[in-house]
Amino acid sequence: MNKEYQILLEKSKQKVVSSVKLVEASLINLEKYEPEKTYNPKELEPYDALADRFIRAVESCIKFFKTYQYYLNAVSSDTYRDLLLAMEKQDIISTLELWIDMRDIRNRIVHDYLPQQVKSIYDLIMGKFKDELLEVNKKINKITP
Repeated sequence: MNKEYQILLEKSKQKVVSSVKLVEASLINLEKYEPEKTYNPKELEPYDALADRFIRAVESCIKFFKTYQYYLNAVSSDTYRDLLLAMEKQDIISTLELWIDMRDIRNRIVHDYLPQQVKSIYDLIMGKFKDELLEVNKKINKITP
């Protein structure tokens, strides 16, 4: 494959690694979100940072997926779903459904929700979404152009 695409793939890979490291850093010592608690702005900062970093990590992964697919096939998927199916077939993501959920949460973060809904969002990010990002990061790290 063209040297230019190798360079693009490597840069995209580095962005994924960096963004996932930031998500990991946000999770260090971060307590579970408590919907009953009234948080002051300073107490909300780590949760806001986590949400922002999660959004960037998901976006970095999606950009990598597009670059990787083009690198492999010289074509791009027409839909987000097709892209995820291709990554699932490449064994880079665990399941299409999980990534659709992750993107849905990414889209929902920008809206205000009731405290229990916010807790649910953070629980997903701090749980199975974090696990998926870490696993995808490992797999992407093994890819060499």
